[in-house]
Amino acid sequence: QVQLVESGGGLVQAGGSLRLSCAVSRITFSRYGMGWFRQAPGLEREFVAGISWSGGSTYYADSVKGRFTISRDNAKNTVYLQMNSLKPEDTAVYYCVAALSGTWSAHDMNYWGKGTLVTVSS
Repeated sequence: QVQLVESGGGLVQAGGSLRLSCAVSRITFSRYGMGWFRQAPGLEREFVAGISWSGGSTYYADSVKGRFTISRDNAKNTVYLQMNSLKPEDTAVYYCVAALSGTWSAHDMNYWGKGTLVTVSS
C-alpha cells in the first residue's frame, strides 16, 4: 500500500517558520511530481506548491511565493516544504501529494497523505 506520511506541523507564531516533511513509500518516488495542498476550516482544498520528478521545476501558489520553498530528496524518498514568514491565514491542514500528470489540480493527484495541521497564531 502506498504511503505518504507528513510530519513537522504544529503551532507557530506569525512571522515564524516550520518545515514540513513527507516520507513516501511503495511507489517509484523519482517518477512522480510531488506537491503540497492545504485546506483551511470551511474552505476548499487548495494547491500550495509542486516540484517536478527531477526537482528541476517548482510551482507555487501566489499566496506563498517568496515565503515557501519546496524541495525533494530522491535518495530519501522525501519531499519538504520550508515555510517562512508564516501568517495566520496559512493555518490549515497540509497534505502531501504525488502526481504523474504534471499538472496541479486536486483531481489529478494520484496519491494523498493524511495531512498535518499547521496553526499560525497572531
